Amino acid sequence: MIDGIVFDKDGTLFDFRVSWGRWAEGFLAGLARDENHAGQMAEAIGFLPAERSFRPDSVVIAATAADIAATLLPHLPGRDLGALREAIDEAAAGVAMAEAVPLVPLLTALRARGLRLGVATNDSEAPARAHLAAHGLTGLLDFIAGYDSGYGPKPGPGMCRAFAVSQGLEPGRVLMVGDSRHDLEAGRAAGMRTIAVLTGIATAADLAPLAEAVLPDIGALPALLDRLQA
Repeated sequence: MIDGIVFDKDGTLFDFRVSWGRWAEGFLAGLARDENHAGQMAEAIGFLPAERSFRPDSVVIAATAADIAATLLPHLPGRDLGALREAIDEAAAGVAMAEAVPLVPLLTALRARGLRLGVATNDSEAPARAHLAAHGLTGLLDFIAGYDSGYGPKPGPGMCRAFAVSQGLEPGRVLMVGDSRHDLEAGRAAGMRTIAVLTGIATAADLAPLAEAVLPDIGALPALLDRLQA
């Protein structure tokens, strides 16, 4: 029996390449002295401007705004780390995110099954809430946490555990759904069942060893739940 689902945000609810490609392109252009400087910063964070995509080892994929700021700081002499992190969050909050699938109908259908729903993201909580609100999702979620919400970042289990505790759920009856190894490691460490999706950068081969199932996107969850509940 499954009683709840905790989702990663970027690469799971939202298509990673499209959404964060927009952020990286605009944010780096605003910081850069010139095109060469923008290229150096893109290389540092693993952004591929020509493809509007990211290397598999990009710090943007699974790390936090603080980690991204620390990676960029050597290329921005005179900038303050805390101010740079705040600038990353501010720019991220304003990015138009691309839904991986139509989210309101999907989350509404999942709630109709009696499931509790949450989001655990390594994004900061404020921009995460802005993204979710912009897509009309806040009222469909029982729990929203970012890396700075007090539970620690993934791959630590803190956010996943906090979701289960806040909803009174047994971890073994919760699915953690994500697009990165960090997501799946966090879910497993919290004692949850883990499901991978391919709307991020990682491949099926990367994720399959840590996942009970690998789905093309979260739109395949209802059919999977039917099989799991049978």
